[in-house]
Amino acid sequence: QYTRGTVTAFAPFDARADAEALRKAMKGLGTDEETVLTILTTRNNAQRQEIASAFKTLFGRDLVDDLKSELTGKLETLMVSLMRPAYIFDAHALKHAIKGAGTNEKVLTEILASRTPAEVQNIKQVYQQEYEANLEDKITGETSGHFQRLLVVLLQANRDPDVGVDEALVEQDAQVLFRAGELKWGTDEEKFITILGTRSVSHLRRVFDKYMTISGFQIEETIDRETSGDLEKLLLAVVKCIRSVPAYFAETLFYSMKGAGTDDDTLIRVMVSRSEVDLLDIRREFRKNFAKSLYQMIQKDTSGDYRKALLLLCGGDDD
Repeated sequence: QYTRGTVTAFAPFDARADAEALRKAMKGLGTDEETVLTILTTRNNAQRQEIASAFKTLFGRDLVDDLKSELTGKLETLMVSLMRPAYIFDAHALKHAIKGAGTNEKVLTEILASRTPAEVQNIKQVYQQEYEANLEDKITGETSGHFQRLLVVLLQANRDPDVGVDEALVEQDAQVLFRAGELKWGTDEEKFITILGTRSVSHLRRVFDKYMTISGFQIEETIDRETSGDLEKLLLAVVKCIRSVPAYFAETLFYSMKGAGTDDDTLIRVMVSRSEVDLLDIRREFRKNFAKSLYQMIQKDTSGDYRKALLLLCGGDDD
C-alpha cells in the first residue's frame, strides 16, 4: 500500500546467490561486513526472508544466528532488525519495552501513536502467536493511570474510518476539548483520550484548526500546559501523527541524534520500520524542518560499517 520507502524490491533478485554471498562473507576468519550490509540493506523484507530460507536450505544454518555470531554492537542490532518482518519487528520492540524492570514508555508511545488501526490489529495478532500472550494484558500490567487508558484505547484500533467530515461534530469536539483543558481548573483527561484516540484522522485535523480558532492556541500548546509526564508525551505523539506521520518520525530521528550521544535504539527502530513505508517523505520533512538532510546528520553522528548501513537505508541525500 505504501511506495514511499527507500527500500524496494531488488531486481534482478537471486535468493540463492545472495545466500551464497552471505555465507562466504561470514565463513572462516573475519567477516566481510560490507557484503553483508550491502545485501541486507538493498533487498526488501520479503526478499530477505527468501534469502534466509535459501541460506537454511543450502547450508543447514540459520542466517540470523550467523549474523548474531559474526557481527557485534550496533551493526549487529541493525542487521538482525532488518531480518524481522514488519509486524514481528513491532511486536518484538513492544515485548522488550515491557520486559523486566522498568518499562520503556518511549517505545510504546512511538509505535502505538504512529501505526494505523490495521497495523495495530496485525501487531496484536503476531504478538499473541509469537509470545503466546495478550499484548493489551501485558501493557496494562506495566502501565497505569491516564497513560495506560490512552494506550488501551489505541490498542482497540477502532479509530473512526475516514469518510467525510461532519462540521457540526468538529465544532462540538473542539468545544469539548477547550472546556476540558483551558477553561477548566484541572484537566478532564478523559475527554482528550476519547476524542484523540477514536476520531478519524481527517476529522481530527479539522478539530485542531477549529480549536485554534476558538481558543487562540494550538492543541499541542494546551496539551503541554494541561498534562504532564508519559500521558503528555503520548497525547503529543498522537496529535503529531494525526497531522503528519512523516513529520513525527523526522522529529523523532532528529532528536535521536541531536546533542551529545546518539539514541541508537530509536535511530535503528525508525530507520528499519519506515524504510519500506515512508522514509522518502520523512527525509523531505527532515530537510524542511531542520535545515539539514537526514543523510548529513547520520553521516556526522555515526561511524564505520554501522554508518554505511544506515546511509544505504537512508537512500540518498536531499541537499
